[in-house]
Order: sequence, then C-alpha cells, then structure tokens
Amino acid sequence: MSDKKLPGRVFNFINKTPKYFLAKFSYKDPISSEQILKQDKEFWLKVGEDTLMKNIQDEENARKIKQAKNIIILIGDGMGISTITSARIYKGQQEFGTSGEEHELVFDKFPNSALVKTYNVDMQVPDSAGTATALFSGVKTRYRAIGVDVNCNSSTFNKEVYEAAKIESIMTWAQEANKDTGIVTTTRITHATPAATYAHANYRYWECDSELPPDVKSNVKDIARQLIEDAPGRNFKVILGGGQQHLGHTLEYTDVCTRNDGLNLTNTWIEDHSNSSYVFATNNGELNTVTDDTEYLLGIFSPDHMPYELVRNKGPTGAPSLTEMTRKALQILKKGQNGFVLMVEGGLIDQAHHKNYARLAMAEAAEFDKAVELAVNETGPETLIIVTADHSHSFTMEGYSKRGNDILGFTEEAGEANRPFLTLAYANGPGFDYHYGINTSNNTFPWRDVRDDENRLNDTHYQHIGAFKSRDGTHGGEDVAVFAKGPHANLIRGVVEQNYIAHLISYSGCFGPHAHLNENCSKQNTNAASVLRIYFVHTAFIYTLLLAII
Repeated sequence: MSDKKLPGRVFNFINKTPKYFLAKFSYKDPISSEQILKQDKEFWLKVGEDTLMKNIQDEENARKIKQAKNIIILIGDGMGISTITSARIYKGQQEFGTSGEEHELVFDKFPNSALVKTYNVDMQVPDSAGTATALFSGVKTRYRAIGVDVNCNSSTFNKEVYEAAKIESIMTWAQEANKDTGIVTTTRITHATPAATYAHANYRYWECDSELPPDVKSNVKDIARQLIEDAPGRNFKVILGGGQQHLGHTLEYTDVCTRNDGLNLTNTWIEDHSNSSYVFATNNGELNTVTDDTEYLLGIFSPDHMPYELVRNKGPTGAPSLTEMTRKALQILKKGQNGFVLMVEGGLIDQAHHKNYARLAMAEAAEFDKAVELAVNETGPETLIIVTADHSHSFTMEGYSKRGNDILGFTEEAGEANRPFLTLAYANGPGFDYHYGINTSNNTFPWRDVRDDENRLNDTHYQHIGAFKSRDGTHGGEDVAVFAKGPHANLIRGVVEQNYIAHLISYSGCFGPHAHLNENCSKQNTNAASVLRIYFVHTAFIYTLLLAII
C-alpha cells in the first residue's frame, strides 16, 4: 500500500510509526490470517533492530544534557498496566484504524522505564493521597494522608505532631530555586493528587471548611484555603481543573463539599494577583483569552470534577480537554528564564474505573496520551518528562480474543456455559448489579448474555462487569509503570519505591535536598536553595520551640 492511499488519520502518523505497522484494519474485525502471515521472522527481526537503534540514539542524546531546566510529571490516575495495554489497543483501533495491539502510546516510546511499588505505609492497596505524597514529597505515608508523614492519622489530631510531620513537596523545592510552577488536573484542584503538591492534611477529604472536625478547624486550614492562601500553592503560576464549589465560587451540589465560612477563594486569588497580568477562567471561551503576556492563570471549569472527554461540551461555554489545559499551562510556564515544574493529572481515568465505565476510562487514557504528546512536542532536551500512575485498579483484560478484536467488545463463545464474555472486566464494582441475576432460567450461569448488549456497547456509560458487588470499584495493589525521557531519565530503572521519583526530580532539576549531589548543578542554584532551606528549617524550629514554651 502506498503512502498516498493511506487514510488521513493513518498518514498523519506515518513519521512516528514504522511502516510495517500501518496496515489498515477495521477495529470491529480481528486481524486476518493473511496479515498474520506477513509478520514472519524477517518482520520481527526488523522491528527489534529498529527499536535498538532508536534506543541507542536516545541514550546518546540524553548524555549531552546534564541538568533538567524544566520538569513535567504527568500522572495517569489509576492507570495500571492493564489500563495502559487496553488504552494502547483502544487508541490504535479508534484513532488510527489499526488492529491496536501494535500501536504505541507516546510514552511507550520513552527510552527509560521501571516498575513502581505503590503501597502506603499502612495499606497493601493504596489510595491516591498517600501515593501522591510519595511521588511529590519523597516520603511514603499513611492511607488518605496528604503532605504529612506517618506520625499523623485521621482519627486523632495533635497540633505539634501535625506541624512536625509536614513534608515539603517538589513545588516548594522548585520555588526555592526560583522556578515557575503549576498544576493541571481533570479532577477537583483540591482532590488528593493535586493537593499533594501543596497541602498538608491528616485526612484527604478536608477539602473545604465544612469537612474539618471541630478540634481541627481552629488549627488547620482546609485544603482549598491552603492552595489559595499559603505557599507553595499561592505562588503557582497556573492552576487548572475542577472544584468551583470547594473554593466557594458556586453552590450547585448539596452532596459536594460546601463552604460554611462564606469565603469565595477565587476572589481572594484575583485580589492577590490584581497587580499582575492574570486570567480567571470558568469555560473554554475565557481560557482562550490567555495571551503571551498572561503571567498567572486560574481556571476552574466545574463545581466538582470536570466532565469526561467523551461527553464534555467542546464549545465556548464548555470545559477544556486535558490537552488544551496543558497547552495553556505551558504557554505561561515556558516564558520563565529559570525553568518550571508542571504537574499534569489525567484524573478521570480513575473516576471512570471506579464506576466500571471501561469506555470512558479508555477515552480518558487516550486523551492523557495526547497531553503527553503535547508536552513532548512543546519542550526540548532540557526537559525531564516523567509519566506514571499513582496506583492501579482492579481492572483486567482477559479471555482469548483474536488479534484486532474490538477491545471494548466480547470474546467468542467460551467457558462451561458456552457464552462469550467481555474482554475488559473488573474484579469488583457497581457493574455487578447490571450483569448479575438477569439469566434466571440458568441457575448455573445467572449472568447477562453480553450478546444482547451488542448495540449498547458503544454507550459511553455502559458498565462492564464487576465480579464482586461494591458501590465503587477498588484500586489495585500491583506495581505500576513509570516512563521517563530527558536529563537523568536513565536513573529510572528496575523496580523502585514510589517515593524515589521525587528524589530523582530533586537531583535532575538541581533543587531540593539532592541538588548538591549533582556535580552539573550550577553553584549559584545550589547555594540559593541551601540558604533558603536553612531559613525554612530555622523558622520551623523556632515555631516549634515557641509552641512548646506556650
């Protein structure tokens, strides 16, 4: 097949995918026997050789840059290995018309990768608060704790223990080195993962004042106030995501954290930045008013989490995609002479998995990959880009489907009941109710016949089966992957503890506790960070001493 005959969506990818993977398939149909036979030993030897040569070149290029001026860490919330594999196939089938298995996500091509152990200090299967704290602060902590170490817990509160247990994040380290910082998420900006970049809370759900226990309220600010009023959050150049209600900007949902203190923290943010060029945006149209002169950007596009990619309003009054938000963030942050640190979270992968919405989860993962692609294209060799997940999900890709079978479809007839079953399934979750107890005529197999759902499988909110009934699907406890490219990405290797990633960022970015270990860091940056660190340590010591005296 000549390049001219390739469909546009495949032709646009021609320079990024080897030509031997550009055969056109219908994603509804498995790959043919003729196409399988073309993938003989010469085919796979060529694939291996090309991959080796690319990796050798990547390694040579990486050695030329000894310090990361910029760092972008992208978190696919709940994006375990099974999600990556399924999303790879989904994106290949949906966007490029291939069988899917041979497709490559953008971060699949990163030269370095490792496995990451995600457990919390007190839980085999973690939550996003403890994992994000490990990722961004370099310290593993308790389940549901944010920015504090193991000495804090959600059942009791002690002011002195709380102050001593606070942990600095990579955003604090970066700001001490005069780097610009920002966060982008499709969840609430006060949700666990983004909150771990700036907040300190024994309990992740202290997102607004009405959620603070009485004995805590007089001693600790809620997470939303910490973002707007305290460093490092108040110094962020970019804040983009959902969660208007938590900031007191709107009141639409009674079941979402509601402010009782009467504060509208968006007004506080606007007042704090009134002497600068800023944009406050609540929809696409307002976000598009950002110019190259904009210095600060706060965009909050929904009362709660943002809408899923497949159902969002893409017009001027609607909400932006993760990619669009990332583009605006980089437009602002790239202007800084000292570099930047940006956290980007595809948070709705996790939200969809919790409800067993496999199609929505796949679409969110595909959109996340587009944001990764933008980050790669908009930055150069001085940028360290890290892609990982905070945790996995109880999500499986199963059966013996033929190659090219619709990843959101079902297998051929199989099993003792001689029934097909969905390729993508969950170990638990609300999908149990939809699929169980329908086939009352067969007591040995009381599950729904998925062939009856063939016309419903394209529904955005179609629930895949959950084998054990629960209100929400749970996280998974297995290792997740981390992918990296850029300065010192070669230090991502093997199997690592999740907290290691923050330590690598410190070393590569020449800020924080490990800047002095990198002989390529400029002496000025290292000394400045050391002076600031001494100041903050002494301030914290004096504060603790005063508390003890009082």
